[in-house]
Amino acid sequence: MYLMNQALQAKLKTLPRTPGVYFHKSASGEVIYVGKAAVLKNRVRQYFQDSRGRDNKTMALVAEIFDTDWIETESEVDALFLESEMIKRYMPRYNVLLRDDKSQMYVRIDMKSDWPTVSFTRNPADDGADYFGPFYNGFALKKALRYLRRIFPYLTHQRRPGQSKLDEDLGLSPKISDGSDAYKTGLRKLISYIKGNRKAIAVELERDMKTAAGLHDFERAASLRNKLRAMQELQRRVMFGDKEFLDISKDKALADLAKLLGLKNIPVRIEGYDISHMSGRQVVASMVVFTNGASDRAEYRKFKVSEKNDDTGNMYEVIFRRLGERNIKSWGCPDLLLIDGGKGQLSAAIKARDERGIKLPIISIAKREEEIIIHKTGSQIGMSYIEELQKSIYRDVAIYEDNDVYVVNLHPAQRNAGSHSKNLRGSAIDNDSSRDNFTKSSIATTDIVKLFQRIRDESHRFAVSYHTALKRQNQTKNQLEEIPGIGPKTRAKLLRKFGSVKKIIEADYTELQAEVGTKKADLIKRSS
Repeated sequence: MYLMNQALQAKLKTLPRTPGVYFHKSASGEVIYVGKAAVLKNRVRQYFQDSRGRDNKTMALVAEIFDTDWIETESEVDALFLESEMIKRYMPRYNVLLRDDKSQMYVRIDMKSDWPTVSFTRNPADDGADYFGPFYNGFALKKALRYLRRIFPYLTHQRRPGQSKLDEDLGLSPKISDGSDAYKTGLRKLISYIKGNRKAIAVELERDMKTAAGLHDFERAASLRNKLRAMQELQRRVMFGDKEFLDISKDKALADLAKLLGLKNIPVRIEGYDISHMSGRQVVASMVVFTNGASDRAEYRKFKVSEKNDDTGNMYEVIFRRLGERNIKSWGCPDLLLIDGGKGQLSAAIKARDERGIKLPIISIAKREEEIIIHKTGSQIGMSYIEELQKSIYRDVAIYEDNDVYVVNLHPAQRNAGSHSKNLRGSAIDNDSSRDNFTKSSIATTDIVKLFQRIRDESHRFAVSYHTALKRQNQTKNQLEEIPGIGPKTRAKLLRKFGSVKKIIEADYTELQAEVGTKKADLIKRSS
């Protein structure tokens, strides 16, 4: 067990509730770990709480922590960039050891180019460009740069002749008419911001705004004012959360979930499943993975399943495939499966698991009521705590039996609790004369509900994203792609010659014949 020295213990009580960067130090004063936090008080104190379920690497780090310092920042964006600078400065050894995936991300800007582009890479090259990083949260980095683009417009790729100027019209890309030098001046401000000089940039923008207003250049003054407001808005944007690299035991929702389900260990890997289709066609299933309570997008998977409008049958197929020997070997075995659906989908998943001969807890969550459905025998969980909750009177938990399942509602007193579930329970909370006797359960029900909501919503989003991509593809398809015998090379050749699909269709037969031959010209004319 980790024994904290009294000086550090007293120091932790002074942690602020602001974004910032923290520095864990050894007894010799060496900086051994640098991290960022949306709320310093919450994140830093997590290291020194109960260590059960913590991985060996985190325990090794915590065992070496003798002192902790921090720097407050005005926003999470500032913390994100400052963390990168501090890691480069101190090169803390645990910032490498605790991240085995080596997935650091860098921002690449080639200022030697006439029109530099801003891009992201995980493999910096010795190509003369400037690289800023490393950043360990690629999602937060891209999100921050998207907002900063409204303040400092930049190109994400080189312009091509005839390309749409939508980004330029929206103020996200530089105006080509202003020239390359003006664009590079804006990029230098972006680089300065990334390096942490936010206040100096804000002062400069305000000064330029006042100068423009004094010269009656009100259009430029308004543009600079909008940039200042956008910088202020960044302070309120949530770029990341304190869920990053949380220890298992620190996520109260996971600990309480283990208690609720009678699990021997806190679930490290939770997988969520959902089925999506378009009127029974193009059926796809999503598998999302939450590791230690945080989404692990690198582990997400999609399954194409049978073309049938049968959610239970499709769920059976997906779980049966997921628990196959090959996938178990490649992805490991989850600690808990969460099925998006009702009794039918849950029963199908249990059947698939049993046929694979695997012991694995499986529960489901109803879409509308957000109630947890637990099979009395098939879910393979400990039922003692569920039965205890059922017999007791709790304000934040309501449990009823529906044949072979328990239906658990963890927010019955909330306004958004499903009316259907309330009716099934006879609105006991509202009608019981002994309302004053209701007590709170020993688990944080709200935290568990939010965890399940995140998993359910993410599995649904990931499944739907497949059909969204298909719709976009269909929207961008042109008439030529529907003609059998007209391949991509022919389409490209025709587009280079005529400029658009409309002009190709309207072209004379002789022109088409001269370009692609008689056979293909006949195909095009017949289709039109």
